[in-house]
Amino acid sequence: MEHEELIRIARRRAGMKFGIFIHLKVFIAVNTLLFVVNQQTTPGFSWFAFPLGGWAIGLSIHGLAVYLSGSGLRERMVEDELRKLEARRSPGAR
Repeated sequence: MEHEELIRIARRRAGMKFGIFIHLKVFIAVNTLLFVVNQQTTPGFSWFAFPLGGWAIGLSIHGLAVYLSGSGLRERMVEDELRKLEARRSPGAR
């Protein structure tokens, strides 16, 4: 790979990691606010747990997607597919 390609990949990965960081901060802020509103309006029923749980699942999936893509799995799959396509395209492959 050329240096420019490595820089592009590094920037994309850093952007994805920054995105999960922002997502986590918003998750904490909003769910803290929902908890406070819940305690002030209906302290006998913890309804804030429903959006908290749903959002936690979404945040977990986002985190897995970011950190699994950083493992190089996607790049290895792309390289594998490129090798298959190039093998089909070359005249001696058949």
